[in-house]
Amino acid sequence: MIALIILVVSAVAALVCALAVGGGAAPLQLADAGPLARWGLPVSKLVVNMSAAGMGGALFVALFTVRVEQRGFELALDVAAVCAAIFTVASAATGFFSFMVIFNPAFNAGPEFGSQLGRYLVQTEGGRVWLMTTIAGAILAVLTFAVRSWGGTATVALLALAALVPMGTQGHSGDEASHQQATTAIVIHLIAAAVWLGGLLLAIIRSVTSKSEMATVLMRYSTIAVIAFALVAFSGTVRAAIGLETLGALASPYGLILIVKVVALTAIGVLGAIYRLRLLRRMRANPSDAKTFWLLLCAELGLMGMASGAAAALARTPPPILPEPAGALTPAEVLTGAPLPPEWTMSRWFTAWSPDLLWLVAAVLGLIFYVSAVLRLKARGYRWNPWRATAWVAGTLLLVWVTSGALGAYRSYIYSAHVLGIVILLVGVAPLLAAGAPIELARKAAHRREDGSRGGYEWAQVLMHSRGVRFASAPVVAVPATAMLIWLLFSSDLLRWTVGDLLGRQMATAATLVVGSLLVRGLIGGDGSSRRPTQMKLLMVVGLAVAMAVVSVYISTAGLVAADWFGAMGRTWGRAPAEDQDFGGVVLAAGSAIAVVLGGWVVFLSRAR
Repeated sequence: MIALIILVVSAVAALVCALAVGGGAAPLQLADAGPLARWGLPVSKLVVNMSAAGMGGALFVALFTVRVEQRGFELALDVAAVCAAIFTVASAATGFFSFMVIFNPAFNAGPEFGSQLGRYLVQTEGGRVWLMTTIAGAILAVLTFAVRSWGGTATVALLALAALVPMGTQGHSGDEASHQQATTAIVIHLIAAAVWLGGLLLAIIRSVTSKSEMATVLMRYSTIAVIAFALVAFSGTVRAAIGLETLGALASPYGLILIVKVVALTAIGVLGAIYRLRLLRRMRANPSDAKTFWLLLCAELGLMGMASGAAAALARTPPPILPEPAGALTPAEVLTGAPLPPEWTMSRWFTAWSPDLLWLVAAVLGLIFYVSAVLRLKARGYRWNPWRATAWVAGTLLLVWVTSGALGAYRSYIYSAHVLGIVILLVGVAPLLAAGAPIELARKAAHRREDGSRGGYEWAQVLMHSRGVRFASAPVVAVPATAMLIWLLFSSDLLRWTVGDLLGRQMATAATLVVGSLLVRGLIGGDGSSRRPTQMKLLMVVGLAVAMAVVSVYISTAGLVAADWFGAMGRTWGRAPAEDQDFGGVVLAAGSAIAVVLGGWVVFLSRAR
């Protein structure tokens, strides 16, 4: 309870001070909604952020640090349920106060006010965001009260993280290129901060956990906290750079509040390093010696409150306004919000760069975990196959190039670049990552738990050996799913969404990697798939190639797909849109040939073994 009070008091104090400095709650000269709405909006947003953090942190504590039969597991889910209920109410209040601040309607109980509020929630982007968030919170509140199993808790945790995504789509203005990077940074920031704040729950479950077990729980969660802190620091830096754009802007009220937030987060990181490197080992050696640790934890929660309050005030503080370029918008700027990139020459294949933060972070984390696991095996006297390590590194670097390099920079403007990117992900990145054998590496390098709780290795094993994965990697499912995915991404009405919308592009990349991984698993994976007859595996390879070839013929012979997008881009260099689409069909046909060669080679090696 003391820890909770420290967190709330520090957050409210930081919010009030930051709003006073930045003017986020100052009266407007025109159409002012009143002090209740002006102060209610940042306060409700602060409650949303803190309840989301409590919900996410509680679920991750339950999933990664304790056992199902422990009282700490039950308490963690109870806290998550309460936080989900608070999250629901706070999201509804934030949506209401946002409506009041933006439109300043005459507040009454009449039908006109209700009609205005309904149109805001349904017809505007900001209203839809808070409506979806409120509905998601209500669903999560019900589910967290109902579930008490491993699988149910994992599902609710994923849904809880997904519920934070709509919130990340707000809070930044500017050109579309910086907007997309800022949106990705905010989403990563929200999710990582929510998991990181799970340290609060560690103080709550202390009353139902023995001292010896508590030391183990703290050590386990400190690993998660280190990863979350790194993501918070990285995403926060990117978001700040986009919002400020110049170092001189640090002297503005927006920059001063940002400095307070950065200082608080840095101090938290220092405290976390202290108790991870020194105090946790001391606690494991002497569980009764925990006074210093809990003092540091309370200090950390106070700093967390300061950072949370500053973040809520920052959302209401306008960043420094920079002069906008004059002149009429080009067709590309009207469609994408960003100017058309330079002509795609040979040098641009290697120099073009449009960072996709999500997959850049995923690739870096993948490399860190893989290399650390290999080094751990080496320290034990084992030698990991260098060809597997090479395949994993090549796969992650290729993923970065596809998503952040030339293909990432041009896929929204050129149809063939979109096709080539998806083909490389399907027949290049996914097989290379599978050849790296990350699950086998984790099985050999990870510290397995013997107390019934689950860590990263245990969860990976559960996922890879689950009925869902076995079913999805079966030829009768994997091949038709791949054919459907190719059709949807290249020739359906979803095409414009996957090239013109940030969420659509991320979903297309993720779906391609998942489907490609399931196909590879169907050929070389476990759970009996490797013992399938050779004829069945060849049928998978041929089926995939035929599906890709059929779609390639269609897009080469059909009319211009997404003509109101690629045909209206105003591009004067390179192939004409219709010719470029025909070339995209050739690229897909080449991909089908590569799939036959690679698949046949894998089947041959499997038969030889």
